[in-house]
Amino acid sequence: MNEVFEFLKACGTYYLATMEGDQPRVRPFGTIDCFEGKLYIQTGKVKDVSRQMKENPKIEISGMAHGKWIRLEAEAVLDERIEAQEHMLEYYPSLQRMYKAGDGNTEVFYLKNVTAKICSFSDPVEVYKF
Repeated sequence: MNEVFEFLKACGTYYLATMEGDQPRVRPFGTIDCFEGKLYIQTGKVKDVSRQMKENPKIEISGMAHGKWIRLEAEAVLDERIEAQEHMLEYYPSLQRMYKAGDGNTEVFYLKNVTAKICSFSDPVEVYKF
């Protein structure tokens, strides 16, 4: 899991795909946190992405760093604990202008059943499952 965490941090911006009915939705994301041995992402409850992950928790993530790319599939699970929100916001202080732990809008999701592949044109594919 640590290799995937470090790769996504290196990406800076990665792309998160959800489903809305039968239509894929993709948007840039930038939060990734490791809390209690799980990878977490953050969004606002008022955003479409939040509703989409609750309706269908299967997501995919793609991003590039260091001449390689990652393709990750997982299930996003809402964690409503204030401690998880606080950890994310401490890791991303710039988000504190828009979000506060326990504000009714801040949401963090952990990723489960993860399969991540880090690929390049020249190296063997690295596969991580957790």
